[in-house]
Amino acid sequence: MKKRIRLKGHIKSYVQFGIYLGVLLAVVDVAVFMLDLRAGFLLAGFTVFYFAIALSLYFYNKPILMNELISFATEYGQIQRKLLREMDLPYALLDDAGKVIWTNIAFEGVVHQPKGYTKSITSLFPAITRDRLPDDSGVDETQYELEYEGNEYVAKFRKISLKEMAENSDIIDSRDYDGYLIAMYLYDETALHIALQEVDDQSLAVGMIYLDNYEEALESVEEVRRSLLIALIDRKVNKYISGYDGICKKLEKDKYLVILRKKAVSQLQETRFDLLEDVKTVNIGNEMAVTISIGVGLDGLTTAQNYEFSRNAIDLALGRGGDQAVIKTPESVTYFGGKSQQVEKNTRVKARVKAHALREIITSKDLVLVMGHRMPDVDSFGAAVGIYRIAQTLGRKAHIVLNDVTPAIAPMVDLFRNNPEYEEDMIVNNQAAVEAANSNCVLVVVDVNKPSITECPELLRFCKSVVVLDHHRQGTETIENATLSYVEPYASSACEMVSEILQYTYDNIKIHAEEADCMYSGIMIDTNNFMTKTGVRTFEAAAFLRRNGADVTRVRKLFREDAQEYKARADAVSQAEIYKQFFAISICTADELPSPTVIGAQAANELLNIRGVKASFVLTDYQSKIYISARSIDEVNVQVIMERMGGGGHMNTAACQMEGMGIIEAIGVLKRTIDSMLENNEL
Repeated sequence: MKKRIRLKGHIKSYVQFGIYLGVLLAVVDVAVFMLDLRAGFLLAGFTVFYFAIALSLYFYNKPILMNELISFATEYGQIQRKLLREMDLPYALLDDAGKVIWTNIAFEGVVHQPKGYTKSITSLFPAITRDRLPDDSGVDETQYELEYEGNEYVAKFRKISLKEMAENSDIIDSRDYDGYLIAMYLYDETALHIALQEVDDQSLAVGMIYLDNYEEALESVEEVRRSLLIALIDRKVNKYISGYDGICKKLEKDKYLVILRKKAVSQLQETRFDLLEDVKTVNIGNEMAVTISIGVGLDGLTTAQNYEFSRNAIDLALGRGGDQAVIKTPESVTYFGGKSQQVEKNTRVKARVKAHALREIITSKDLVLVMGHRMPDVDSFGAAVGIYRIAQTLGRKAHIVLNDVTPAIAPMVDLFRNNPEYEEDMIVNNQAAVEAANSNCVLVVVDVNKPSITECPELLRFCKSVVVLDHHRQGTETIENATLSYVEPYASSACEMVSEILQYTYDNIKIHAEEADCMYSGIMIDTNNFMTKTGVRTFEAAAFLRRNGADVTRVRKLFREDAQEYKARADAVSQAEIYKQFFAISICTADELPSPTVIGAQAANELLNIRGVKASFVLTDYQSKIYISARSIDEVNVQVIMERMGGGGHMNTAACQMEGMGIIEAIGVLKRTIDSMLENNEL
């Protein structure tokens, strides 16, 4: 049976309004009959005539009206289609598989495809894969940022259910349609991003510039030329900053405040802060080159926060030995420079001040806990023994936190265990240390300033008073809110620093022979038998320990090693690969030995004896981790290489740990890191 088109709604009421009036007229006619028959018959005749005219007009005009309505709807749909086709916003329809069904002119202009393009949207925008489109999982709308031919767009996708459309149709059976279409809109935000980038580039960054060796450089030049040296440095710094449209204001004799635009900081990064090297060229007879440290803070919420970032950055630069630039943002810290050796301070004023401060802290507490880094070495344990002696001399109870005794320190630990001159609880494990910690104890951290690799990181939370004594360069992760922090990267070892502190903590302090041997051993190990990073103060500290009973023969016996360890080290040296002519890379396969990482570090030291090798790297697979020991003499800063791989250390001695990969993959990461840094001239 053919379906008839029926009117409904307001149009139906409008068309039938005349008939409704006729019915009302008939009712009035009945009332008139009751009053007057002649008037009733007269009105009845008029009513019949009215109904005849109204019905004839209704049935005659209805098809004409329907045709005109259909024509209007058709023309209206064509207008809508034309408007959608010519809409300025790029628009396209996709099927549920991501295939293009229909596009408007603006979309075709963006993708440079003719009308009728029906391939997958992924062929136009590779970033838009099928799994990024709305699907049956309940995700009806999605949006993504994408770049196309240099422009930046936000692509929005909306799911259109065919079943819902079919339910409103008198022609289509909705049971046959469970699919959907996807409407895609492209919003060009290139101009917005350019404007935002311009605003961001014009935001202010705050910087600090410190002269690292101001006093030492002045002392190395004639007195009459000192003012000229200062003037030349001031001129070079001011000219450099003004060249980037910045402001430089001298705060003190060796400190500058710098205001720059963020865009200028990006330009400084591209030149890798060549002011660091430029200042060193100032020479009017001074024997010592002037070096500077730069700290920059940016991307803070306020200028005051950027200033605080710059202060933190300059502290990091100085803590890492100076002669470098540090950029600190809320998310990251970036380092530049740091290629020169640290200058040893001849004065011990700082050591004396720190020693007195340490004495005040210890005497105000009842308990002293001392800990080094995880997998402790000779330097870490020797420094802990030195702090233990200070606490004992000041009449305070002390414990050395040591969870695992590595083979490297086992001979030294045996000197104190079962020794009647020392208490049985001199060395405690992590659990005992945590139980002993209270509000009236001080935690002294030696030979490490990275909280995550300390022997017992939990102690940092339990102890309110924390002292840090370390000779490693500071990195992004540091022990925060320390009561006393003494970090000197120029020191050869933590044992050297503790030996100096010992001399100022208490007059005529007495050190036992075992303690002197341990500290002397720490200096020997970290200086590779006084061959690296040794200065005047290193030998003075060693002389102090010798005067207090350290015996070279006993120390040498402590360092004697097992034959298997010696063979493993020799095997690592013999299998070394010379990469890029200057880098020795080898693998230490000492799985059956108790401390293979120590063997790897020793092998890295020996590889430096090969002519032409500027840096050595030995990888050790131990306890499901890859340990990399990096060593150099003076030509390559291995610290920046290890920091790039998540580790750290010194310019000449550094290391890192890698998880979730095999040793071959780790070698590949190391080589790619070296290649990248060589290409960018970062070494």
